[in-house]
Amino acid sequence: MNIDTPLRELGSVDSSALRDAILSQDDDAWNEDKYRQEEFEVHHATQSIVMLFVNLDRWPELVVSREPGWPRLAETALPLMNQLIEKHYPPGGTVIRAMAAKLLAGSVISPHYDKHPSFHIGHRIHVPITTNPRVRFMIDGRPYRFEIGQAYEINNQKTHSVMNKGTEDRITFIFDYVPADQVAVASNS
Repeated sequence: MNIDTPLRELGSVDSSALRDAILSQDDDAWNEDKYRQEEFEVHHATQSIVMLFVNLDRWPELVVSREPGWPRLAETALPLMNQLIEKHYPPGGTVIRAMAAKLLAGSVISPHYDKHPSFHIGHRIHVPITTNPRVRFMIDGRPYRFEIGQAYEINNQKTHSVMNKGTEDRITFIFDYVPADQVAVASNS
């Protein structure tokens, strides 16, 4: 969503339970759903554990499905997601995507902006799970450092990229929240 700033800090969150759940996943969990990597070229150097995903082929109809990561992450992810939504956004909307996303050590997500119409109406929230000093998240030409224990909303309509020049993978929990008034806009498109 095109918010009034490249990055909005949402404040402190206790992500420890979600962090533990994500870090306990085996390698197979990170490779069971390759849709994001195959559909979006900029994500080819990533791996995902997807909980929820909107069916882009049926857009603007909002068809959100529970994906393989749901039974393993929902118990710890939902309370955190609900806390952030209740504190920062109007009630009654829909989460259309939720996933743990891993950027492999030494890899880059090339500069891009999120083009599909679903990205224009949803708030994109990031909760860092792991990071290292050599990770740089660029938005609109400026570098940002995301800290564990904090949550952020990014303006995904601005050009953004991520580079992980460290020796450790970077993992972020990402979800997209579409407020009720925007759900109505999508439904009437």
